[in-house]
Amino acid sequence: MRSLLCALVVVAGAGPARGAEAETATAPPASQPAGGGAAEAKPLGFNEAVQRALARNPSVTVAQEEIRRAEALVRQSRAGSLPTLYANATYTRLDAARTMASTGYVVAEANQWYGNLTLSVPLVQAQRWAAWSHARDNVEVSRFSARDVRRQIAVATARAYLAVVTQKRVLDVNVRARETARAHHDYAHARRRGGVGNRIDEVRAAQELATTEATVEAAEAGLAKAREALGVLVGAESPVDTADEPLLPGAGPVPQALEEAERSRADVLAARARRRAAERVLRDSWTDFMPSLVGNFQPFFQDPPSLVLPKTGWQATLTLSWALYDGGLRYGQRRERAALVAEANAALDAALRQARSDVRTAAEAVRRADASLTAARKAALLARQALELSTLAYRAGATTNIEVIDAERRARDAETTAAIAEDNARQARLDLLAASGKFP
Repeated sequence: MRSLLCALVVVAGAGPARGAEAETATAPPASQPAGGGAAEAKPLGFNEAVQRALARNPSVTVAQEEIRRAEALVRQSRAGSLPTLYANATYTRLDAARTMASTGYVVAEANQWYGNLTLSVPLVQAQRWAAWSHARDNVEVSRFSARDVRRQIAVATARAYLAVVTQKRVLDVNVRARETARAHHDYAHARRRGGVGNRIDEVRAAQELATTEATVEAAEAGLAKAREALGVLVGAESPVDTADEPLLPGAGPVPQALEEAERSRADVLAARARRRAAERVLRDSWTDFMPSLVGNFQPFFQDPPSLVLPKTGWQATLTLSWALYDGGLRYGQRRERAALVAEANAALDAALRQARSDVRTAAEAVRRADASLTAARKAALLARQALELSTLAYRAGATTNIEVIDAERRARDAETTAAIAEDNARQARLDLLAASGKFP
């Protein structure tokens, strides 16, 4: 055995082997760095990425504009409950003055001017007052809906960030596997050139190297896609890379997380706000049966004065309106509002059930993911040790390189599984924080 090892050392430095077929099983060229024409990815920290997404994402912008729209509708509803003042002016030109034939008295001048101011004051407008209150409720609903949109965007951004972290880890695993496969191929090639190895070992090593080259390229493509997805979420014009690996805190015991979810989760709060708004609309249905009273005051000016109108004057009126029969419209509207309340109650119950289910599921996922991560890391460590032992045995001539190639694949798969297990553990913690209303 010692003489064989000495021969291998000599072979490693020997010249080219005899026969042209010795050069057929060569290693594939090393992969080129990714991004020849791709945009450079700007690194961002986890918190910075989430905050930037909340500030720039179009969905958040639309939700904020919906709040402004609801506030504008409040002003529109309020206008119906406040006084209004209008100014009117009229100029009339006749072809000639109108006179009485018997007396010559001018009945209507050829040029006539008329103007007035009309002040209208709603004295009793129960329907409009209720509409004003309902519009304010809709502003509150819009605000809670915007919070829910922010929650969804923050969770999506965090997931995309963790996906980039995981994809970079997978790429590192495949790059290391490629370097291991390249070193093994170089060794098999050197042995064959020295006349100690055989062609099948070199071909198998070249095949494994080509396979790892393909996995590296696939990992590069996956990383590029993950960076682009993160860039879209944060509102960037180029792909975004990660600057750190976030440390997500725990959400506490499950009973506490359940209470937090019911008390502070954005979608639950939005569902409660919608139910309150629907209940208030139904409760205020009595205003549809109330009369309305409007007072009007109108000073006027007319030149020239007429027989019935002086040059200046004023008039005041009170107008009472009361719908005695409308064909059943108000009763139909009340039934519709009752149905909307029932729908809002059902939506709130569904949101609460979903929130509780999300917390329980995420808590169980955290527990299982942590156990899986521990086992995956142990498997990766053992796979690396198996690869080292297989390599030593092959170099000592005790085995063929089939065992080495198999150990290389198992080590690569085990490390990839460990990277995925790390991502699962982080994603599970993120899910638990989001389910309990603690993120963002």
